[in-house]
Amino acid sequence: MSGELYERHKAVLPDWLALYYERPIEITHGEGRHVWDADGNRYLDFFGGILTTMTAHALPEVTKAVSEQAARILHTSTLYLDRPMVELAERVAELSGIPDPRVFFTTSGTEANDTALLLATTYRRSNQILAMRNSYHGRSFSTVGITGNRSWSPTSLSALQTLFVHGGVRGRGPYAGLSDAEFVKACVADLEDVLGQAHGQVAALIAEPVQGVGGFTSPPDGLFAAFREVLDRHGILWITDEVQTGWGRTGDHFWGWQAHAASGPPDLLTFAKGIGNGMSIGGVVARAEIMNCLGANSISTFGGSPVTMAAGLANLTHLLEHDLQGNARRVGGLLMERLRAACAGLDVVREVRGRGLMIGIEVVEPGTGRPSPEAASAVLEAARQGGLLIGKGGGHNTSALRIAPPLSLTAAEAEEGAEILAAALRTAQAMADGSEEVAEDVGRSAP
Repeated sequence: MSGELYERHKAVLPDWLALYYERPIEITHGEGRHVWDADGNRYLDFFGGILTTMTAHALPEVTKAVSEQAARILHTSTLYLDRPMVELAERVAELSGIPDPRVFFTTSGTEANDTALLLATTYRRSNQILAMRNSYHGRSFSTVGITGNRSWSPTSLSALQTLFVHGGVRGRGPYAGLSDAEFVKACVADLEDVLGQAHGQVAALIAEPVQGVGGFTSPPDGLFAAFREVLDRHGILWITDEVQTGWGRTGDHFWGWQAHAASGPPDLLTFAKGIGNGMSIGGVVARAEIMNCLGANSISTFGGSPVTMAAGLANLTHLLEHDLQGNARRVGGLLMERLRAACAGLDVVREVRGRGLMIGIEVVEPGTGRPSPEAASAVLEAARQGGLLIGKGGGHNTSALRIAPPLSLTAAEAEEGAEILAAALRTAQAMADGSEEVAEDVGRSAP
């Protein structure tokens, strides 16, 4: 069935629309932390629709809210008062930490970042943007222009002048050998140097607290607080891209920016993915003076849809009432511990990193330290054969596995997933060693 659908897919969809696996799978339904494909195979889901199914598949509260709202009215647009939109905006504004906040809803993280760029450049009357190397912010024309990861930036054309600075990757690059304090100092000096090359005023710095597509890399806590001191001297805005880090996924904090809070909250915060638990929700929170700086009319046809807002409200309520941030911290710590133990002694693994339920495993060629996309793909395939779905990513000089299960993951499921992934990594190690004997325990059929 999947093979026939794959042929139809290739006949009508773009070549650049990426698919996982040599034999792509069709996911037909899910429940909790598990999904099933069209052939009846069950998988433990450690990627959640690219960090989007944040809470659980088929969460009863969300499906009930969607069904009830859809039975009343599906769509109205922002031209009319929308009670679910106002109620969710009130909750998000309160949680954001931004003073005098205003919230604008979009349908995706790309659109949220695009809106933040529009606000920042209009407010500052400048098209110059600071962005982090190795970053990813979306697939629109403007967000591609500020993406510091060439794998996801297909054109150099942009209406924005983007200046890329160091700091998003701790373990590689010219500052990797420094202590955390020296690393922060060097990155601040690099920021100062870049600003010295800019013409006129820079509009904003946009940064992911943990780089998602880049392989779940992050700087030492406090880097963006140190950056903020420099930015404030120049009047430059700080946009925190919380599309992947928001809503408690990192365990230690509700927002990723809170690991860098010494200099106060950001000026703008973008969010998406997990808040809808699979529904299309994105948005921007900004101080009122920034949000209200646009001098022309604007609406959103689908942003703030009554159905998606009802889903977001139900999902956020469930997340807070069940302390899923705390669960991400506890179960994520267990999963990290198991994965680090499993990777000890494997030359194909360079680093296990992350926090909460946002974990990256960097894979390399043994003996060289060079990135190994082949090994990453081998682990992805072997994990699927073992009944586990994970993601992959990395920058121009890295190849990483991305592990981000729903935040309701249980300890038993973490143990099960770690065991499957350990076997998959041993398979990649055996392949790298040139051995014809690979780990037999990964080849079981998914139940």
